[in-house]
Amino acid sequence: MAEQPESVQAYIATFPVEAQPVLAGIRAAILAAAPGATETISYGMPTVALDGRRLIYFAGWKRHVALYAIGRQHAELETELAPFRAEKDTVRFPLNRPVPYDLVERLTRALIAARSA
Repeated sequence: MAEQPESVQAYIATFPVEAQPVLAGIRAAILAAAPGATETISYGMPTVALDGRRLIYFAGWKRHVALYAIGRQHAELETELAPFRAEKDTVRFPLNRPVPYDLVERLTRALIAARSA
């Protein structure tokens, strides 16, 4: 079994050079929406936590980048996420198409807002 990377940066560095900017962009979008968030590696993937609670996970794959623990969102946001929905709580962005980083940022803000509701 491969060793788990010690940091998010180390995780990103394990990917092919063409995938690294996409993973870094996902990371930047999440952190822009969640000031004060902390990063760890959990379940072998980057995990962003806020106020000590896990908020969102992301992972790179051969043909896509995925976000995890993404429950159903309000109707307008869910409509935008629909083309990227893979499974119940997963959103996938293919590596061969532009990633909507603004959507990732808005999704992260929605996840934070849902905690306060």
